[in-house]
Amino acid sequence: MSPAEWLSDYTLQNVAIGAALLGLVSGVLGSFAVLRKQSLLGDTLSHAALPGICLGFIMSGGRHLGSLLAGALFTGALAALAMLWLTRMSRLKTDAALGITLSVFFAIGVVLLTHIQGSNNASQGGLDAFLFGQAAATLRSDLWIMAGVTAIAMLLVTALWKEFKLVSFDPQYAACIGMPVVLLEAVLTVMIALAVVVGLQMVGVVLMAAMIIAPAVAARQWTHRLEHMVILAALFGIFGGVCGAVISALGPGLATGPLIILSLSVVVIISLLLAPGRGFVWEILKLRSDRRALRHQKVLTTLYHVACQHEDRSYRFDQGMIDIYHGTNTRNALQRLADRDWVRLQTPPPGEPVSAPQWVLTDSGIDEAERLLRYPAEEAAS
Repeated sequence: MSPAEWLSDYTLQNVAIGAALLGLVSGVLGSFAVLRKQSLLGDTLSHAALPGICLGFIMSGGRHLGSLLAGALFTGALAALAMLWLTRMSRLKTDAALGITLSVFFAIGVVLLTHIQGSNNASQGGLDAFLFGQAAATLRSDLWIMAGVTAIAMLLVTALWKEFKLVSFDPQYAACIGMPVVLLEAVLTVMIALAVVVGLQMVGVVLMAAMIIAPAVAARQWTHRLEHMVILAALFGIFGGVCGAVISALGPGLATGPLIILSLSVVVIISLLLAPGRGFVWEILKLRSDRRALRHQKVLTTLYHVACQHEDRSYRFDQGMIDIYHGTNTRNALQRLADRDWVRLQTPPPGEPVSAPQWVLTDSGIDEAERLLRYPAEEAAS
């Protein structure tokens, strides 16, 4: 299939646009869930959407997407409020409340789904596709619904940006200055339920939790500012959604929802490995650099202590003696110290046998050694 045929393909257009909308809203709202340490919230709300889908089907008598999504939003929001109520009115921690809410609502959904499948309603076929998503069945009319939900979420985030930001970082201070923290948390949680509703058609109930969390986790590795994190999370979400849609179009039988999650997983792995200042690779390199610096500092302070004991600032240190003291070859460490002009090679007097290179401290090396030895005392004093 040529690029022009790809761009004109009706199904691919619908899936790509829907996946981009899903990535946008998931990235933005998932950022607040991650910052509030509610990473399991997306999992809970996505599973809680199943009974709403079943109720929407029962009330409408068919698979009308608007009714299904309205039901999913209702039960998702109900589960979110139940979770908040449990954490506020009991001693349960957030993770326990999320686990209870997820189990109860998903169990109700499975019971309702079994009841529907046992009925004689011919239109119930394929209803279980909402468990894993059915992106290829997305219609242009479905996109308008998804776009409307996404627009509502974006408008609310824009209008309440300062309030959401403060509640996410310091809810105690927000309560002290008179902000309705409980109401704001409820609105923010219901908005995440909106994001879940948008993703049901694409990735389904089971995988929607990853869609909420993955873009925000990846974005968090690259920045320390909420504004940049939200923008990056939205871009990562759109990228993962479109990539998954395109890859699924390359081969027959490839499920779009799992490919979207796999695309986002690649972004998360790259971010965890390579993000400047936070990535695993940079942490490993920094750790190695710190170890080398510590080794060099130990050699320098050893030379200083020995010179002080001999009361000779120009005391000549035999390379072999230094190696024996540290139990390793210190040639590289001494060369690094020489590069910084903290030590220098000393030419032995004429006629003196040379068994190994000899080193002496420079004035700047003595100053640096004294600074290193004084620094812990200064830290303790402060």
